[in-house]
Order: sequence, then C-alpha cells, then structure tokens
Amino acid sequence: MKSSTICREWLDSLPPTEGYLKNEQSIGREFLMQHGMPSQKDEAWRLSNFNKLNSFLSLPTITDNEYIKSQFQSIFPKKDENRERIIINPNENPNLNINLPNGIEKLNDSEIKENLGKIIKSTNIKNDISVCLNQASSSELLALKVKRNFNQSLEIVIPSIEGKSISTRIFLLIEEGAKLDLLQIFKGNNNSAQNHLIEIKLESKVELTHGLISLGEEKESSSICTLAVGQSEKSKYSLNSIHHGWDYARFEPRIIQSEGDASTIIKGLQVTKSKEQIATHSLIRFEGPNGKLDQLQKAVASEYSHCIFNGSIEVPQQAQQTEAAQLSRNLLLSKRARIDTKPELEIVADDVRCTHGATVSQLQDEELFYLLSRGIDNTHANSLLLKGYYDEVISNFSKSAEKWNFIEKLIQNIKQ
Repeated sequence: MKSSTICREWLDSLPPTEGYLKNEQSIGREFLMQHGMPSQKDEAWRLSNFNKLNSFLSLPTITDNEYIKSQFQSIFPKKDENRERIIINPNENPNLNINLPNGIEKLNDSEIKENLGKIIKSTNIKNDISVCLNQASSSELLALKVKRNFNQSLEIVIPSIEGKSISTRIFLLIEEGAKLDLLQIFKGNNNSAQNHLIEIKLESKVELTHGLISLGEEKESSSICTLAVGQSEKSKYSLNSIHHGWDYARFEPRIIQSEGDASTIIKGLQVTKSKEQIATHSLIRFEGPNGKLDQLQKAVASEYSHCIFNGSIEVPQQAQQTEAAQLSRNLLLSKRARIDTKPELEIVADDVRCTHGATVSQLQDEELFYLLSRGIDNTHANSLLLKGYYDEVISNFSKSAEKWNFIEKLIQNIKQ
C-alpha cells in the first residue's frame, strides 16, 4: 500500500479535532493531508525504512479507558525518595492528575499560548513531518514551570500499550537560575508505537541535566521523538540519551542557543540488533556569540540492523567565537549490519573553532585476545568490551537511572 494512502487512512482514523490542542491538531492534519508522508527524495528521510515507517502508522490510536496507569506501577522500579515521578497517560490531561514538588507548577493558559510551539518554529525545519505527526494526534499537554532557585530531580515515564499508538506532548519552562535533573523513560511494548514532542525553554543561568532512556524492549515497537530546546544566555544544557530495542526509531534533538554565551553537551548512544533501524537527526544552531558545544554520538549495529546519524551544526555570522566539537563514533559488529553517519557544519562566522569527525570500526582483536588469554570466555569478553565502549555515554547518567537496568539490556542478545 502506498505511503500516501496509509497516511490518509491514519488521518481518517483519528478522532475529530477538539479540546486543548484543537488548533494544533488542525495544523498537523492539514499539512499531512496536503503533503503526505516523506519519500526517498526528501534528504532528511532518504535512508529511512519506509516499510517500518508505514507500520508505525498502521496501529490504531488508543481510546478511552484503554490506558491505565496502575497496570504499570508494579513493573516499574521503585522511585527514589528525592525524585518526583510522573507517569504520562496520553488519554487524559496530565496537568489534572499529578502531584508536583515545591518549586514546580502548572503553566496557566496565557503562558502556554505565549510559548507553545515557538521553539519548534525557530528550528526552521522544512516539511517537518515528525512534528506534524504529533500535532495531528496529540490531544493533551503536560505544561510545567520550574521556578527560580529550584534544585531537585524529576522523572517522567511514558509506557506503551500493546497493539496501540500513543502521542504525547510536553512543554517545560525553566525559570532563570533554576537547576533541574530531569530523567525521561520511554518504554515500548509488543506491536506498539510512540510519538513524542518535547519543548524545553531555558531562561538565563539555568542548568538542566537531561537523561533520556528509550527502550523498545519488545518486537515490532516503534518510536518517533522530537526534542526542541531553546537556550538563553549563560544557560547550561546536558543531554544524555540511549535508544535501544526499537524495531524502528527516529530521534530528533534540536538545540537553539538563541542569544549565545551558552553551553551545550550532548552524549548519545543507539544500539541495534536483528533487523532494527534507529536514527538520530540532530540540529544545533548558534544565534549569538561565545556559544559552546561538545557532541558525541555513538552507535553499535549487529546482525542485519541499521544505525543512522545526521548531525547538523549551524554557525551564522552573528555567532562569532563559537567553539563546537562534534564526533560520531560507530561500532560495526556484523558484515551484514549497516551504519550511515553524516556530520555537517555550516559556518558563516569567521572567528570560530569548530571540528567534526566520524569513525566506523570493529571490536579490536587484540583487546579480545587479551581478555581470552586471562581465562575470560568469549561471551563475557565481548560484554566487557561493549561496556567499555558504552561508558563514555552511560557514565553521564545519574546513579538513580541505573535502576532501569538499561546497561544489561544494551549488552544482552547482541550478536556479531
């Protein structure tokens, strides 16, 4: 079946536009109705597996009473005492049923109207299919404000439901001087799909440490996630992300330093096996001077799987004295697996220090031989080497993140 037909059928299956995001729903649906799904002629999507993307659209969206938070409580690890946990139910307004710690409050209607969608628009992505898919299907919004001088931890968990597709939309406004340790968990289920749109606005002098753990875990689970972050001057943003276990996943982090004089650190890891495809398409743009970026993207592909990284850095004329470093490091564990990596620098400013690079390699025979010669069997030797390779990313997660057992999931069932 053609992508255009599948897209139209998916749009027809959605409930009528209504509620808090009615206008957003209309925008997304009208765009998709007019332009349809992407094709291999679209540069940003040309490497995508369109059979898997079409399968993403084939699942029905959830209906009332199908998504019950209590059913997940018993399978989640116990939360830390000093970390507030929010479990997203896309079927209800999350702002109505959450307990928030002191220093975090819900945005009012005028604040939402003033801010919602602005960061996404500022990224200037042409034919923004990922965003339109979310706009068309999201019916509720989690909109929170982190107050000044806040210095605590927050955990947001988004589970899937078997045989269904869910869409979630989140907006966070972090006020000047606040410090937040944010951990987001996306969990797949058998034959499930997730579609997330997250906007985060950092005011001046904000420090945000953002951990994102995205685990498909089951067969035929799919995920599309767009993350848009706007940084004001003197803000610090650190993103540590892991994607694993999805049959199809596409992650689009977009960071805009809107005034310059800000710092961004990105450490990403994607691990694929079987016939999975996981892609990361990042955009970092500096719109003022003295901005800093340190970006490392790692990938491990085994069996018949496919990893994709497309990293774009934009440094216009006004972004003088920018310091940006981007590195894509990839590990190919099978001759049948595939890795595509494409770092991009678009530099107009003339007083900058920008570097980028990409490598694709295999586990080193010398290192493996050393471990085997010490009496370690082949399976454990490979696990140790993989853990060492992952460490540059996973070591940046908070200790409380380890309870989700993502390290063990990254190691198990990886075949060369």
